[in-house]
Amino acid sequence: MANAGSGTVVILRKTLGLLLTMLAVSLLVFLVLEINVDSVAAKVLGQFSTPDQRHAWLQENGYTAPFLERYLRWLGAFVTGHWGTSTYYREDILTLILPRLAASGILAGAALCVMVPIGLLLGILSGIRTGSFIDRTVSVFAILTTSIPEFASAVFLTAVFVFWLGWLAGVSTMAAGFDARELVLPVSVLALFSTGYIARMTRSSMADVMESAYIRTARLKGAPMRRIVFRHALRNALITPITVVLLQIPWLLSGVIVVEVFFAYPGFGTLLYQAALNSDIYLIEACTMVSVAVVVLTQIVSDFLYVWLNPRMSFRAAHVKGG
Repeated sequence: MANAGSGTVVILRKTLGLLLTMLAVSLLVFLVLEINVDSVAAKVLGQFSTPDQRHAWLQENGYTAPFLERYLRWLGAFVTGHWGTSTYYREDILTLILPRLAASGILAGAALCVMVPIGLLLGILSGIRTGSFIDRTVSVFAILTTSIPEFASAVFLTAVFVFWLGWLAGVSTMAAGFDARELVLPVSVLALFSTGYIARMTRSSMADVMESAYIRTARLKGAPMRRIVFRHALRNALITPITVVLLQIPWLLSGVIVVEVFFAYPGFGTLLYQAALNSDIYLIEACTMVSVAVVVLTQIVSDFLYVWLNPRMSFRAAHVKGG
């Protein structure tokens, strides 16, 4: 119980550190976007607004207050769900972001459902047969896919499946409602890169576990390979890949922006891109903070899963603390 408690303390400390990081990022975002109040007024009211109109707007919206007071007021409003109104869409930002975030969640979730099983399977097969034809094939596949950026694979897949074969639509606007066929290309682009990366990490972890002493002992006792892999090796081998998978979620946010814009998918990435194009300052702030929150949450979940998959972490934490 003491060991488990020590592991929990370590996670709580890391969680506190991540929350402080999120706080620092929020301050940086607010500093960059709202330190120049005249620029804020010009972006909200438009470039053709007069100085008198901007001055009146600044006074009306509390921009004559000190910077720290404005930051704390903005942070409190964000935490309580009052994210302001989009200057471009003229809509409440929270109601604007939620459906777009859900759309991106569908896209990213579909990509995870493709890349995680395939990546883990390829990595496990490669790791238990190091040096074999399967191992070399998986390694070549992983190197090729991880060396191609999203925009390049999007162009290539579009050229093949849209212009050459004519099997799929070139855009994913979902204009007629949800259409699974329109998800095929963006999901393929997102999954292609990460599948190879997960396969490489899984292969490396599996190969290390298969060379460990307790696996060699099980082999000498004549245990079947299937039992060795699924009962003894797999749980320890999955520690690194599962952590890598969770850390892919923040990467998916950046990848989603590129893919959504390329395929005109109406998701969170496209919304952030349009906000940047139109200098929608409040929408940019909200999208940035949502992205940071997703990164922090995935890091926290990753730490808890790491302890669950590797209970020895709590023992090491207690040993280090007491040593």
